Amino acid sequence: MKRFNLLYIKISIAILVIVALGWFFFGSYVEIGKPAIKFTQDVTAIGRQKTLEINFSDSQSGLSHLNVEIIQDNKGQILADKKIPSRGIKQEILSLNINTGELRLHDGPATIKITARDHSLFQNQTILSKAVKIDTVPPQINLLKNINYINQGGTGFVAYQPSKALATTGVYINNYLSPAHAVLIDNKPSYITYFALPMNAGKTTTRITVFARDEAGNETTIALPCVIKEKKFRSDKMNLDEKFLQQKMPEFQAMVPSLQGKTPLEVFAYINSQMRNDNFLTIQKICQNSSDKELREGTFLRMKNGAPMALFGDRRSYMYNKKVVGESVHTGVDLASNARALIEAANKGIVVFTGALGIYGNAIIIDHGLGLFSLYGHLSSIDTTVGKNVAKGEKIGVSGTSGLAGGDHLHFSIIVGGQFVNPQEWWDPHWIKDNITK
Repeated sequence: MKRFNLLYIKISIAILVIVALGWFFFGSYVEIGKPAIKFTQDVTAIGRQKTLEINFSDSQSGLSHLNVEIIQDNKGQILADKKIPSRGIKQEILSLNINTGELRLHDGPATIKITARDHSLFQNQTILSKAVKIDTVPPQINLLKNINYINQGGTGFVAYQPSKALATTGVYINNYLSPAHAVLIDNKPSYITYFALPMNAGKTTTRITVFARDEAGNETTIALPCVIKEKKFRSDKMNLDEKFLQQKMPEFQAMVPSLQGKTPLEVFAYINSQMRNDNFLTIQKICQNSSDKELREGTFLRMKNGAPMALFGDRRSYMYNKKVVGESVHTGVDLASNARALIEAANKGIVVFTGALGIYGNAIIIDHGLGLFSLYGHLSSIDTTVGKNVAKGEKIGVSGTSGLAGGDHLHFSIIVGGQFVNPQEWWDPHWIKDNITK
């Protein structure tokens, strides 16, 4: 009896081993799971040319046959047909360039049919049909302003209405794009863009264009008619004395460990170059996302009783022992009144940043919608929080000497499209009326 039981156990184990080995070698052949098909991006329309990426996957027996065709007027044309002879290929990505002219497709509806088959015994198959629109007509742009007058270093504003829905649009200043925001003007779909004109902009050196790309990928670019008004910017020399260097540079050495052991002048050189540039990139990143609604109310408030210490665009040469050891261009207006003066939100908006910001010290950035932001630097304390909706004139902080500040004051900047512009324009109700409101 014991021998019988032992033999039974051995036979049972042998059967289990055979079944396990059989499943290991042949199980994927009899699986019934179907392959998966996904577009790497949403596709609703195809223009003159369109690149499609399609992701195929099968987690069991692997992919064996992939086919893509485009069908219009009940006529199909093969875009891709790939056979995969070896088993076990779990994933495949096909990148297809569709040229509607070469394929002789006309504007109107079409269907992309995608088929994927696996290596199983049952040759499991998935078919995905995607309805698309062939659209080869570029969008048209109707500018709502005949001519624009823009100051060097100032803010430009453009409003326009497209002939169709757009996927991407904005204003190019040479190679820099300021994205547009969708709005309704006279109950019609429209776009508006604030953009910054460089301080050195000129008629022959600066190209300003409105760019539009529709959902099918068709593009249109038109020149923006404008008059660039020259503006004189100041230049001055700032002496770096030992007292300032000994007082301020240790603060930055504490922020950046790699500055330990450096001389005060070496620390200043790093702050005025690398840190200044890093701060600008940080500000640009913060200002990438702006409310699609206009949040501001009229003109921006100017700091009460604030005397101008430095103006936007001031070109500074930093002197040490009668030698130039650095240069910079001032990105805002410095205003000073009493020490630890009350700082108010210059306009209605949403707080998007609070905290230490390198050369700007303790800083606040407020989003006023449609790509328009204000920055408050060198604060001694911050009395607001990120995400808060602030009212025009609401207390947000107290002035101070944090960051690269030689005395108690407020550094105030306006940023449009990720670039600094002259804040003085936004304090002027006549400028806003003539250039924005109309």
